[in-house]
Amino acid sequence: MTQLDGRIVLITGAAGGIGSAVARTVVAGGGEVILHDVNADAVAALAAELGYAATTLTANLADAKETERLWADALAVHGRIDVLVNNAGIYPPAPIEAHLEDWISVWDLSLAVNLKAPAILCKEAVKTYTDQEKGGIIINLASRAAFRGEDPDYWHYAAAKAGVVAMTRTIARQNGRQGVTAFAIAPGYVDTSLNKVFAESVGVQAAAEQTGLGEVAQPQDIANVIAFLATGLAKHATGTTIDVNGASYVR
Repeated sequence: MTQLDGRIVLITGAAGGIGSAVARTVVAGGGEVILHDVNADAVAALAAELGYAATTLTANLADAKETERLWADALAVHGRIDVLVNNAGIYPPAPIEAHLEDWISVWDLSLAVNLKAPAILCKEAVKTYTDQEKGGIIINLASRAAFRGEDPDYWHYAAAKAGVVAMTRTIARQNGRQGVTAFAIAPGYVDTSLNKVFAESVGVQAAAEQTGLGEVAQPQDIANVIAFLATGLAKHATGTTIDVNGASYVR
């Protein structure tokens, strides 16, 4: 990935499985990363591993003002950002048996982190990229759930990720002439801590049996696709959603 030389990439949720894999892949390809996470210790450990090519920032993406400030702080590090990777996400259950207040509170939190925060960062990215000499790239993590739906306790997650897909398409259509390209990645089951509850209650093999490959994706499988998009070599694929789900859902 020598085309990543000198690229500045902001990765949200960088301490997680996919985020850390993306960071390592970008740095291995010659890029530099700005690592965001709500967990300062975890992201600091990743930065120590990556060395001079990594800078860390913390922000609570459930807070709109902190999210807006995250972009400003990230932009100040190098004076530019070439690629935004909206990777951070949460997956809390909201069973329909729950009291309305509890159910809605999970929806509010999920939409804040999984949809509104990416929207705020995309908003700031579009403004920055419009004035930036070579524009910039947005890569949003969606989900297979945006297309096939999700398990009963996770309506909110599917709804948020469908919103991410629609937002990505809109940015690509409306801001391409300002130098902005936008892509969505729609993973299926990925072997990360986000799926810990499923892995412990149902088992990873159950997810593997849904795929055409007979195995679940690893974080590196997602990172490879993101790193390729970050090179800018797929400019005319802007607006697309790339499925990385082992053919567990084929559109």
